[in-house]
Amino acid sequence: MTNSTRPRVYLTEAMTETESGVLHTWLGEQLSDAAVPATAVTITDQALLELAGRDDDPLLTPVRVVWLPRSPHEPGTVRLREAMSPRDPLHPGRGAQRRLLRNDPTRCRVIEGEPAPLSDLERRLAENGGGSLPEYIRRQAALALERAERGLLGDQYKVSRFVVDEITDSRRYREGIRRLAADHNTSLTEVDEHARDSLHELVATQSRRAVALWGRLGRYFSRAYRLDVDAARFDELRELNRKHSLVFLPSHRSYLDPLVLRPALLANDLPLNHVMGGLNVNFWPIGPIGKRSGTVFIRRKFGDDEVYKWTLREYMRYLITKRFNLEWYIEGGRGRTGKLRPPRFGILTYLAQAFQSSVASDVYLVPVSLTYDQLYEVTAMAAEAHGEVKKKEGFWWMVGYVRAQGERNGVAHVSIGRPLSLAQALAQEPDQRLAIQKAAFEVCNRINEVTPITASSLTLLAFLGVEDRALTVHELEQIFTPLIEYILARDLPTAGDVDLTNPRVIRKAVQTHLDSGVLKTFDQGDEPVYYLGSDQHLVAAFYRNNSIHFLVARAIAELVIQGAVDNPPDNLVTSGWEDAKRIRDVLKFEFFFPDKAEFEKQMRDELTLIRPGWEEDIDDPDHARKMLDAVRPYLAHRVLQPFLEAYSVVADQLVQVPVSRTFDEKSFVTTCLGVAKQRRLRQQIASSESISSELFGTALALARNRGLVEIDIDGGDSARAEEVVTRREEFAEEMRVLVSRVQRIRDLSHERVTTLSAPPTLPGAAASDGPST
Repeated sequence: MTNSTRPRVYLTEAMTETESGVLHTWLGEQLSDAAVPATAVTITDQALLELAGRDDDPLLTPVRVVWLPRSPHEPGTVRLREAMSPRDPLHPGRGAQRRLLRNDPTRCRVIEGEPAPLSDLERRLAENGGGSLPEYIRRQAALALERAERGLLGDQYKVSRFVVDEITDSRRYREGIRRLAADHNTSLTEVDEHARDSLHELVATQSRRAVALWGRLGRYFSRAYRLDVDAARFDELRELNRKHSLVFLPSHRSYLDPLVLRPALLANDLPLNHVMGGLNVNFWPIGPIGKRSGTVFIRRKFGDDEVYKWTLREYMRYLITKRFNLEWYIEGGRGRTGKLRPPRFGILTYLAQAFQSSVASDVYLVPVSLTYDQLYEVTAMAAEAHGEVKKKEGFWWMVGYVRAQGERNGVAHVSIGRPLSLAQALAQEPDQRLAIQKAAFEVCNRINEVTPITASSLTLLAFLGVEDRALTVHELEQIFTPLIEYILARDLPTAGDVDLTNPRVIRKAVQTHLDSGVLKTFDQGDEPVYYLGSDQHLVAAFYRNNSIHFLVARAIAELVIQGAVDNPPDNLVTSGWEDAKRIRDVLKFEFFFPDKAEFEKQMRDELTLIRPGWEEDIDDPDHARKMLDAVRPYLAHRVLQPFLEAYSVVADQLVQVPVSRTFDEKSFVTTCLGVAKQRRLRQQIASSESISSELFGTALALARNRGLVEIDIDGGDSARAEEVVTRREEFAEEMRVLVSRVQRIRDLSHERVTTLSAPPTLPGAAASDGPST
């Protein structure tokens, strides 16, 4: 029997009186023109039971009345009363329906879901492991209408329905819980209950009302920012999303990140993501609204809970099989220093396992850079880096946070990196654990590629190089000019295509930092001077570090040249390359480096930028000194000094710690904070941002990697203990040498600024406009 000869049954839902009238008129037209018998059936338990028992194999067609929404408000214009409105944009109230039908009937439509013969539904149910046919008809009708609505309204309102039922009704689920019960010697009922409870905890039970409410709340919460989106890659993403799930992996700077990325995706015709978030923000009202609008709350720790792990994999498998898009923050938490933290592999590992057990041909990882000109929570994160305890998120915390967004904080920048095929990434390594790690690091590299240099970060890069000293307008110009020339020579990306050569751009950035208190001015002398505010160094470093990844290779090149000046090598190329690799190894837990071949190319490119034709007189005994004199600008102290000084504190303190298989890291970091503060007061370290528990943590990661922290050693093995002590002392000396080099470069930079000639007049600058740089 063909579809054209089958009896047709229109499946309808309970509706308002207005919707019933609209549907009655529409059905009348359909039934009067029908060439085969056609009837309309309201979906009820009894009607579905009778329908499932029919033997004439009818063609089932779900229908629904929908109301098209108005165009959404522009971001930043929504008021709190509007944001908290519980209205559903697709299902207005009874009175609103009557008004719409009278005043704007084009917004009322009847849609048809894709029809299916009853026999086809029976077959598909059997293939999925069986179950209740009436309930399956109900679910498939609802899903068919969802797809029809997306075709009319767009992917903004794509929601997942009946997820728990679809997963638990499958043969795969039943086989999985039987296997878990056998493997862990647990009853089948206990495993089934645990898995179902975990699914209900995980699954984002989406509704259009919550999606709309979350969108309005998001615009209100993030009202402090204007959105700047680099749309260059969205055509590619839309094409990939036609066949594959996309997994968005943004850098994590703020609690606002999901609210900033969301409108960027919607404005470029991509559906909403399922956002994988931590249970720490699952508090009222954010938790319930977030869960119903696509947030998947995952436990922070689930240890040996194999049922939970399996359930999470099955849920992710379901999502990518159904081609839903995902989102999570690959750093695992907000970066406290302003640069990318090392990636966390946990959720990516579950995704890889879910993908390998699915029918999906591929999944694409999408690197996303999120940066802000100004950010409210930076001060709190800086305090945490100095040792303060992080405040727990909760309702009153949220109220204060939202209130603080009432003041304009500038621009939020969204940039999309090169998508990475998960299938190809996993195929490149037989060791899947290593393949996942390489994929994560590659995502981070691609985030850094598109993280733009902002005028805000550039401004504080200049000040952090001379943090104990106030600068005149002319001295600022002498710092900024070569920095901007270097950025242009490298053709580095800038935020929103801002013209950094325009004096007004930097002047505005300086004024913004003055307004926020990061910078201060003193104008009671013969000319105004500008300097970093008290205890603002870590705040300034956060903004500086947004762009620091572009400058690391140059800073290492300067350290190599300074090392050649201090101890002239027999062969600068050979010795310099080995020195560069050693410094790269020291910093491998702070920054993302390319492979050694690409890194060597970066070093050569930087040396060529410093002194074109530098290899022509390589045998000149004064070659290294000439190279160092040619550096413009000096960047090593602005980029690497705080990291190396912090590492030196850790290395020196490790020498004082007894060699043991146990190590109290919390107490050790507390000691390092005190020692670093003392050294700063005594001017033994030059950078206040070196006083950072975050930097001490990465220094310890390096020390552990070298086998210098927890040592599995017997008490009587004195030779082994002495060997560890020696290597700790060598580590401390290595850090002292690098700190010494960077301090000499800092001195050269200060000397150059001090000895400059009288300032020229800058175009477009006025004395009353503040700094004219």
